[in-house]
Amino acid sequence: MPNPYTTKLNLKTGKVDLSHGGGGRAMAQLIDELFIKHFDNDLLRQHNDQALFNVPAGRLAISTDSYVISPLFFPGGDIGSLAVHGTVNDVAMSGAKPLYLSAGFILEEGLPLADLEQIVISMADAAKRAGTPIVTGDTKVLERGKGDGVFINTTGVGIVPEGVAISGNRAQPGCAILVSGSIGDHGVAIMAGRENLQFETTIVSDSAALNGLVADMVAAAPADIHCLRDPTRGGLATALNELAQQSGVGIVIDETQVPIKSEVKAACEILGLDPLYVANEGKLVCICAADAAERLLAVMRQHPLGRDAAIIGEVIADDHHFVQMTTAFGGRRIVDWPVGEQLPRIC
Repeated sequence: MPNPYTTKLNLKTGKVDLSHGGGGRAMAQLIDELFIKHFDNDLLRQHNDQALFNVPAGRLAISTDSYVISPLFFPGGDIGSLAVHGTVNDVAMSGAKPLYLSAGFILEEGLPLADLEQIVISMADAAKRAGTPIVTGDTKVLERGKGDGVFINTTGVGIVPEGVAISGNRAQPGCAILVSGSIGDHGVAIMAGRENLQFETTIVSDSAALNGLVADMVAAAPADIHCLRDPTRGGLATALNELAQQSGVGIVIDETQVPIKSEVKAACEILGLDPLYVANEGKLVCICAADAAERLLAVMRQHPLGRDAAIIGEVIADDHHFVQMTTAFGGRRIVDWPVGEQLPRIC
């Protein structure tokens, strides 16, 4: 097929301009030479306004999220990989196998095309590793000064297998609470990048797709996993409060059992942050039957994204639905909902 464009897209020094969102030849060229080039798959290549695909038996799970993170690039990832990981994880927290993603880009006039291509390549790599192709999408361009480089919306669909019933309202007194690894990595990495803070050890975001870990857990104990939640904005504290409220229960965790990297703990002390409230993008909270906790812990620790998994507490009966923490000194304190936003533009 002959090339309909007189010149190739300048991906080294070119910038996004308003014509790239105008619906004409420039927009078609941007889609062909950048998005389809890197996201390439049979469904996307059809150039339709929708993707048509067969759905295996089971219940559909769907989730959508928008990503406005600042800075766009950070230690351990960027807005592109984050947009894939975040939505894959939201779908996976139902126990579903994520199948496909859509991607919507809002670009600001003047964004370097080299930066956009780097984001798209990162996004394509993340989708490939997660096994969730991007099959449809959209692009809009805002005037200079009306955006912040690029915002991305992703929607994911997946299938929940038979016999799996995972929901935030299924926690019961006596259940065990597990986390898949150290908390606070993502939020501290973003803050360090945003404020140009230097630490002796580079703190890297934990951004990752958790669907493989979830699949292993579901295969090992499909009927024993009651709740899954990825503790993103508001961190572990917010995720636990959400689950306690949804299920009408109380939660008690043990401070000494919550995994936190020493460098993250030190950075939080310097920044005046509580690691319990700092965002994560590659961790999950699991509430499961008590007699399945050790079995699930072993499964989690066999997966690369669950090596530092730990049992951190239990669900209790509590009409007030409080989350409490037994401190290292033996006392207890309330782990309340956060007030305000500790770290805006974190995802």
